[in-house]
Amino acid sequence: MAPFLNRAFSLLRRLFPAEYSYPAIDIRLPGNRFLHLVGSIHMGTQDMQPLPAQLLRRLKKADALIVEADISGTDSPFSMTGEYPPLAERLSESQYLHVERLCEELGVSMWTLNPLPSWQVALILQATQAQRLGLRGNYGIDYQLLHTAKEQKTPVIELEGPEEQFALLQQLPDDGLGLLEDTLTHWHTNARLLQTMISWWLDSKPGLAVEQLPNTFSSDLYDVLMNQRNARWKKQLLDLPAGNYVVAVGALHLYGEGNLPELLKG
Repeated sequence: MAPFLNRAFSLLRRLFPAEYSYPAIDIRLPGNRFLHLVGSIHMGTQDMQPLPAQLLRRLKKADALIVEADISGTDSPFSMTGEYPPLAERLSESQYLHVERLCEELGVSMWTLNPLPSWQVALILQATQAQRLGLRGNYGIDYQLLHTAKEQKTPVIELEGPEEQFALLQQLPDDGLGLLEDTLTHWHTNARLLQTMISWWLDSKPGLAVEQLPNTFSSDLYDVLMNQRNARWKKQLLDLPAGNYVVAVGALHLYGEGNLPELLKG
């Protein structure tokens, strides 16, 4: 992790201007379209509430809030059908033992995970890890933005929606086995990554955060979950009518090769 911490300044200072106390960048598109891109975290800590006053003012003036998916409802799109081999048959012995250890540490039932697709096992482990670090969904940035937008009757535009995200996960090769394997391989790095992204919202100068965060996806998964989605979102954002928009996407979409701001500027 030290090399990432040592390369701390230039990229994120370009990405997150000093005038914002949270991770954000402004993009001006032809045709009088103004985007305030916000690096969201889908789960947050209690001290991340309320949102920064500067962000709330931007949302108040916005013609619409744009999010990956409207997660303000209570319905989950993850209604599973189908049968999957036991985890012991999908994982190597060392990986299976790793999952067993994590289940014991996190208080998750191995019996509950066993019949699920691999991608859902990965998401459950990741979400439980975040909860153990004190994060909760109702303190997430996009969740708070959505509730504020609906209270003040600001229109909400989805880039994907929960159903499309569900379909994307279902289409991962081997039922998302690669995502589960990456989750196990980078377990401790993921925890540090969460803490780093939280610091972007709690510290007054996000530009002092890491320049290059560790990549916790394999190249194939990174292409599907990051590059391809960024490219699709770019097309959708370029099709917007004139107006001012607050665009909240996962913070990891704002950095690295093929990031959304660079695609829009290109």
